[in-house]
Amino acid sequence: MAMVCLTDFEKYAKEHLSKDAWDYYSTGAEECCTRDDNLLAYKRIRLRPRVLQDVSESDTRTTVQGTEISFPVGISPTAYHGLAWHEGEMATGRAAEALNTCYITSTYSNCSVEEIVAAAPDGFRWFQTHIFQFRDVSEKFVQRVEALGYKALVLTVDMPYFGKRRDSTFNYTNLPPHLRSKNFDGMLPKPETTVPGKHVTSYRAIDPSITWKEVHWLQSITSLPIIIKGILTKEDAELAVEHGVQGIIVSNHGGRQLDGTLATIDALTEIVDAVKGRIEVYLDGGIRTGSDVLKALALGAKCVFIGRPVLWGLAYKGEEGVREVLQILKDEFRLAMTLSGCRNVTEINRNLIQFSKL
Repeated sequence: MAMVCLTDFEKYAKEHLSKDAWDYYSTGAEECCTRDDNLLAYKRIRLRPRVLQDVSESDTRTTVQGTEISFPVGISPTAYHGLAWHEGEMATGRAAEALNTCYITSTYSNCSVEEIVAAAPDGFRWFQTHIFQFRDVSEKFVQRVEALGYKALVLTVDMPYFGKRRDSTFNYTNLPPHLRSKNFDGMLPKPETTVPGKHVTSYRAIDPSITWKEVHWLQSITSLPIIIKGILTKEDAELAVEHGVQGIIVSNHGGRQLDGTLATIDALTEIVDAVKGRIEVYLDGGIRTGSDVLKALALGAKCVFIGRPVLWGLAYKGEEGVREVLQILKDEFRLAMTLSGCRNVTEINRNLIQFSKL
């Protein structure tokens, strides 16, 4: 089967994944309005290409947090890659290494952070984390990934509670017997314990009481750059800058948390304007084509990240499938960039964009 675009991988995954796995990966919160609008919002944006610009040579390279990557598309943190492919996140890590791009490893991975590093020792990785009710669990994660050479921490902040995902009740408590969240192995002697003054809770439980002061706590225990993932407003973007973080990922969790929020591409401009270049701004949600990447960069994103398409690639052919997904996006982005009259990413700007009046 010839895979021409990312929707080909989506069709394959839907046909070949188990129903539980497909529902878990694909669902959004409530009525899935935000999940769907993440895609539709790109169709409301038009490009204004320039011609006769000598695009005989082109360069898709960029940098994130000072590290060069081959093109401005990285891999978002998504959980349980073992549901799509037997090698799980090890295959994902090798694909990211092969394409020389950034892979944000999820806390809730089926492979441990150590296994991922061993599988792709030269890969460029960030680690996505939460602040858990047991602070020592969060601190142990930070110590582990820092020692392993992860280059940044990505703190997810839009998930004090799980969004209501009507089409899927799947989570770590009902993983298939051959899979588990290996990063939690040995973190505590018991799988469940009691937080003083709170209900009996899992040590995996994210703390819903956290505020901006926990960002300072995280900064106190690591020298790694801290990226905040899950910001959708200029007010929170300004607070992120004030609290000394190094980057923002404009994200609505793939539409899986609060339904009815802004599509990420619609939220991007006000955040970029608020930040005023003081820190790097990234985006995830709804990227399906190279033109989508171009539009996000034109509106001020330094880099974009993809989630579900990586899982579709895994379901297709593991590492090879993810490599194909990334290569298709890279080729499409290069073509969209040059057809718009840009020879490199530094020439991409808002003059390329016009919002549809329809």
